[in-house]
Amino acid sequence: MADVESLKEPATTKSIIIKFVISLALGILVMLLPRPETLTPEGHRLLALLTFVVFLWVSEAVPIGATALLAGAGLIFLNIQPAQAAWAPFASPAVMFVLMIIMFGVVLNEVGLANRIMYNLLKFAGTRIKRLSLILAVGCTITSSVFHDATITVIMVFAFVPVFMSMGLKPGQGHRLPMFFMLLIPLSASAGGFGTLLGGGRNPLALEVLNKFSGGTISVGFLEYIFIQFPICVVTAVATWAVLWMLLRPEEKELEGVELADPGPMKGAEIGVLVIFIFTFVLWFMGDLTGWHYSVPAAFAILGFCGPGWISFRTICDKFPWESWIVFGAGVSLGVAMLDSGAGRYLAEVCLPLLDGKPEFVVYYGMSFFGSFLSSLMSNSAAVALMLPITLPMAELMEMSPKSVAMMAPMTTSFIMLVIGCPPTIIAYSTGYFSQVDFMKIAIPWCLVLLVVCVISMLIYWPLIGFI
Repeated sequence: MADVESLKEPATTKSIIIKFVISLALGILVMLLPRPETLTPEGHRLLALLTFVVFLWVSEAVPIGATALLAGAGLIFLNIQPAQAAWAPFASPAVMFVLMIIMFGVVLNEVGLANRIMYNLLKFAGTRIKRLSLILAVGCTITSSVFHDATITVIMVFAFVPVFMSMGLKPGQGHRLPMFFMLLIPLSASAGGFGTLLGGGRNPLALEVLNKFSGGTISVGFLEYIFIQFPICVVTAVATWAVLWMLLRPEEKELEGVELADPGPMKGAEIGVLVIFIFTFVLWFMGDLTGWHYSVPAAFAILGFCGPGWISFRTICDKFPWESWIVFGAGVSLGVAMLDSGAGRYLAEVCLPLLDGKPEFVVYYGMSFFGSFLSSLMSNSAAVALMLPITLPMAELMEMSPKSVAMMAPMTTSFIMLVIGCPPTIIAYSTGYFSQVDFMKIAIPWCLVLLVVCVISMLIYWPLIGFI
């Protein structure tokens, strides 16, 4: 992964200047537009900065890590956030958790567990790409409804990368086959996070907001939540595979030339790392009892990996894709700024009332798209926290079920359109097998189609179980 940049086609100085000038011009244009009365001056400047930064990210005119640092500096330079508030999200609990989860992937690869996982996966699913990819998509989605989607992504991504390298399919060369799998894994994992309350912080957050909105009269239990959401989670798994198969189907029918040798008995380092992994999962499951953030057990795990000498911390740091992690930090920082400056609330108050009086499907789809849009620019938990205080009162005025609107929020914020939208996509992007433009070409239609699938599924399934 350290050689990704050297494998990419170098951009010309002229193209870099043109892209940068266009990005700057778009930002200035937004800044010069008349400011609406309901939008704060800080929010106005933030929307201009977002336009500039997002276009730079997508065009990849300059290294995305440099653009990410520019985003933090821009918040200070434009007086949107003080320096402490601008840089603090780069080391927020969510960002530090992603750092340690990606380190897990390095550990898996270095001690040989990634190769063992891949060997057993191919032994079960075979090497035919159609069957293997479908099993992989369903497996990533379902397991992500219980475990954190970033954990599932890092395990599978680091299992597949050595296979593609052995086939001579190196990062940055535009090969369709690894791009297909490197996109399928994170999108499938992200699509499963809403299946149970364990799948992500946005799930219990949505129930908490609903409970407060209803004055404590509406609540959803652990098993009830699974009964409502999990069947739709299975549908999104198959739909994700189908969309990517149609848009990015590999030419190869099988993973040819892949001859993974039987790894044999587990070595001491593998056993030790596996035990630490299992213990970490147990601590994550016990989160409600311990009160610990996900990052605490993850930090204990890193200590457990390095302490006995199974892997050195220097090796982890040398193999770590630092640029992608910094980009995720910038995304969180911009998301916090959207909340603090009022820019996010302004967008919600302008866009969501446009749905008033529209057919039920259009209303649900419009709310879903807005949640997905927000989730592409900030964490999905932040998107849920921003949209529900606005959509729940709207639902009541439009005689819609507040419960269904609340349960829809964690579902639809699972689908994102930008690489910075969630940890799984950042992890996969760090491999270098696809660019941000490659991602958007697949993620935008995937997102639009999956929102249709979810809305139709909930309008059919939820009435059958007496939910709507």
